[in-house]
Amino acid sequence: MSAVAGDGATAGQSATAGQGAGTRSARRIGAFDVALALGGLLLVVLALQNAGPALAALRGEGTQGTFTARRLECVEHPGHEQCSWLGTFRSGDARVARDGIAFYGSERGTFTPGATSPAFDTGRRGHVYGPGGSNEWTVVAGLLLAGLALVLRPVLRLRRPRPRPRREQITADAEAARGQGA
Repeated sequence: MSAVAGDGATAGQSATAGQGAGTRSARRIGAFDVALALGGLLLVVLALQNAGPALAALRGEGTQGTFTARRLECVEHPGHEQCSWLGTFRSGDARVARDGIAFYGSERGTFTPGATSPAFDTGRRGHVYGPGGSNEWTVVAGLLLAGLALVLRPVLRLRRPRPRPRREQITADAEAARGQGA
């Protein structure tokens, strides 16, 4: 009859018998990793949907025209106020007319009702851009990178070797020391 250690292995046997040094034990992806990956996928989709208009705004590409300010809309947040001018955008060739459109980056003092400014339309719903374009691409790039990191996290965790538990390392060190002394 052989003695059984507390971990179920018989005396003189390691609980990891049959596994060679450096062999990875099976890893599983948990619910948390799945949730992170799905959240990351959502960020990637949002970033890709906005990439075209954001890059067009960066380069100043789109339908050129004129924005005419009509009214100011403001939202108060704790500590500050965010305002946008709404109005009408008309393309230079008069083929495109968009009413109720916001001028991106406008503030309270940017316009007065009836004032005009050169603008361009990238096709983005809700607003047109002034001659300076925008730096929205930085937010889009940040969303894309964060999304990719969250999607790749479970894959990278599976590829990383799992460290040996402390008890297993002590046993391996003791066996190695015994082998050297013999």
